[in-house]
Amino acid sequence: MDTAPDRITFRDAAETDVPALVTLIESAYRGDTSRTGWTTEADILDGRRTDPDGVLGVIAAPASRLMVVERDGEPVACCQLERRGHAAYFGMFAVSPALQGAGLGKRIIAEAERRVSTEWGADEMHMTVISVRDDLIAWYERRGYRRTGRMFPFPYGDERFGIPLRDDLQFELLVKLLPAEVPGAGTEYAGTE
Repeated sequence: MDTAPDRITFRDAAETDVPALVTLIESAYRGDTSRTGWTTEADILDGRRTDPDGVLGVIAAPASRLMVVERDGEPVACCQLERRGHAAYFGMFAVSPALQGAGLGKRIIAEAERRVSTEWGADEMHMTVISVRDDLIAWYERRGYRRTGRMFPFPYGDERFGIPLRDDLQFELLVKLLPAEVPGAGTEYAGTE
């Protein structure tokens, strides 16, 4: 199988994308399929990562968009971008396990940063990451994000976020200052704006 992340396009998600996006997000983080890639949370969380209502909520929210990344017309990645004043929030990031490690994630985050900077005027990108995910945090640090030390409790007991397999989970806020001009990712975009 050709795993090169060439021939990708970006577009905003539509309601009809919800089933495919739920499957994609689950495959990147939960269960045996997620172990094919490096972003799995299967050792720290069981249950679901999201559900159709959660994905639809992101699509429908007025200050939010869910960016779909397609390769040859098929969704292979996605991320949430939410406008929060001068900053933007980056979340619900998922890349197909078969394509992880091929540079696609770098292209997606660069495109997300470019969009929130040019379209919304955001000067910071924020995200929360489970604090025990050292490998993932290190990946974001290599992209210019910094740990803030600001922690948020994991929603234990709310199975919409998964079933914790350990009792020390919490989220840490990561922040990146965005330059006034963010270089583009050099890809096509079929937006729905």
